[in-house]
Amino acid sequence: MIEALQLEFMRNALAAGILVSVVCGVIGTLVVVNRIVFLAGGIAHAAYGGIGLAFFMGWPFLVGTAGFSLAAAGAMAAITLKAKHRADAMVGVIWAVGMAAGVVLLDLTPGYHVDLMSYLFGSILAVPASDLWQMGGIGAVVILIVTWYYNDFLAMSYDDEFARLRNVPVTFLYCLLLGMIALTVVMIIRVVGLILVIALLTIPPFIAEKFTRSLRTMMVASSILSCLFTLSGLWLSYLLNLTSGATIILVAAAGFILSHLGGHLRARGSTRQIRGTGRSE
Repeated sequence: MIEALQLEFMRNALAAGILVSVVCGVIGTLVVVNRIVFLAGGIAHAAYGGIGLAFFMGWPFLVGTAGFSLAAAGAMAAITLKAKHRADAMVGVIWAVGMAAGVVLLDLTPGYHVDLMSYLFGSILAVPASDLWQMGGIGAVVILIVTWYYNDFLAMSYDDEFARLRNVPVTFLYCLLLGMIALTVVMIIRVVGLILVIALLTIPPFIAEKFTRSLRTMMVASSILSCLFTLSGLWLSYLLNLTSGATIILVAAAGFILSHLGGHLRARGSTRQIRGTGRSE
């Protein structure tokens, strides 16, 4: 791997992976504890419409995709706040329409047609240096917002009714969270693609939740795990000549399975110890 770092595209891929991992750990934690994984998936897939719009209009990729994703997030926020009983169906509609619009717009784009697979499954090895600065800016904004509103997000995540009674702006924070998810999705697309984005957002927080006692610690642990999975997957994809995005997710899935088995074995060991103590008494 050391010799691979002499290549510029590998250094860019490494930097992109670390940037994405830190943001995924923070936002993914909020997604998991607020139980809005389905909404995050809807935003991720609707973002494909932004990709098509960016290429069709000749806009920079991140600008077009971020704008479309934020619009989709705003629509989902309005729907889930005003019509919760129909939220799943409406999110599914936005999900499907966004992807379909992206495909059609790419078909209508004159000239060279981009490789759809690179956006569906990621192309971390093709991240240019210019995108790194934009990703870093988005990541910094997301981290600053979460830091500023941390206590309010903490209250909302664990008991939104109590938070409302304490005059916490739950509706505003909910919309803000969906907006940050949209920006995070735009960052992740270049690394693992639209199809795999939810795995990177949710697997590290799911693992971290079992071993942490506070939201802040869970965010830190999730970021570290996400970095570990991303860098390990990138290294394996380089050694075995595999698709980097899919390899990263498979490494994360292996980590999830191992943590689940470890937790199960630990629980069985505790049960046996309690039974042994009871018999000795």
